[in-house]
Amino acid sequence: MNLPNKLTMFRIILIPFFVVFLLAQPAGAASRWIALAIFIVASLTDLLDGKIARKYNLVTNFGKFMDPLADKLLVCSAMICLIQLGQIPAWIVCIIIAREFAISGYRLIAAEKGSVIAANYWGKFKTTFQMIMVILMIADIPQLRILTAVIMWIALVLTVISLVVYIVQNKDILKDTNE
Repeated sequence: MNLPNKLTMFRIILIPFFVVFLLAQPAGAASRWIALAIFIVASLTDLLDGKIARKYNLVTNFGKFMDPLADKLLVCSAMICLIQLGQIPAWIVCIIIAREFAISGYRLIAAEKGSVIAANYWGKFKTTFQMIMVILMIADIPQLRILTAVIMWIALVLTVISLVVYIVQNKDILKDTNE
């Protein structure tokens, strides 16, 4: 397993620790800041693994499939926790998670047909804004609440746009091979 794929797996391994610290009871500032640090480190591994994979030609089918999945697991886990903490409406998280399941389904169909579909730029923008949103929500700085709300809405819009673009760009995946 190459370094980018190890970083992807490391990101997945960090998720339970992140969740435990974010939802630690009794809730305290220290556990929340630890959760924030874990989330930021995990988010940075996403940036780092992609750069390393492209720079050193270490792009693999495993990475193309697992990297976006690791992002989804990290961000969706965070947003579910943030619902419990009363910081994000459940309906927004439901839309975001529904998009993630739809894209994962698309990827499974593609894999069954022998194709691996890598993330596109819209998906990367979506993930970036979702991660920024989560960071701002975990930090929960009163002076940044308006910015946090704006970022949340941008993340939601990018989620929908990236879904539409993904489906349009890969519409052939749904064609039956028996036709």
